[in-house]
Amino acid sequence: MCKFRNLKKEEIDVRVATITSKGFSLLLYKDARCDMNILDETIGSMNWQRGHTRDNANCIVSIWDDTKKQWISKEDTGVESNTEKEKGLASDSFKRACFNWGIGRELYTAPFIWVSDLSYIKANPKTQKQTVTEKFKVSSIEISNDKVITSLEISDSKGNIVFSTQKKVMKKATKLITADQINRIIDMGIDIDKVATYYKVNSIEDLTCEQAEFVINKKSKRSK
Repeated sequence: MCKFRNLKKEEIDVRVATITSKGFSLLLYKDARCDMNILDETIGSMNWQRGHTRDNANCIVSIWDDTKKQWISKEDTGVESNTEKEKGLASDSFKRACFNWGIGRELYTAPFIWVSDLSYIKANPKTQKQTVTEKFKVSSIEISNDKVITSLEISDSKGNIVFSTQKKVMKKATKLITADQINRIIDMGIDIDKVATYYKVNSIEDLTCEQAEFVINKKSKRSK
């Protein structure tokens, strides 16, 4: 039977699993399109098929064995998603059946991914529920021939490394602007829109302490 290749870093998605007062954990996963693409790539679109039973709870993925001249099948059960339950159930059972064939099985060997940088955690102003609004991606991964992740690196949308198995990831060298600094900038009549544009951030709340202090000192010198 065929052997499926390891996943590429761009085929692996990263999502937030849990959030606490000390940080948050991340999980690695694949989507159904990834499975379909790898099946098509490896054995051809005409040589595999899928079927569902128990109202999509179970999925059977079958691959044609040209030596035995018969279909070889593997089956698994999925769980409903929070949205589009029926569609999510079918997709999840399909992905799990593909795990049985070895597609993406290396994800089961992923290390526990913990990020302690609290600057990524924001509170909803209405509900006060803690959320992580940043998007993360696999920036580097190495997988052995027996489908074991031996090296992993996760980064945010700006390229900052938040997790690495190679070395301990230090917290950001610079902290975000403080409330006191924001008040000082406003009291000094500094154009906050111009400052945000200059540093290429959405608002002054995204400035670092060092950047804010530079702006304040520069304004102070001009005022003398």
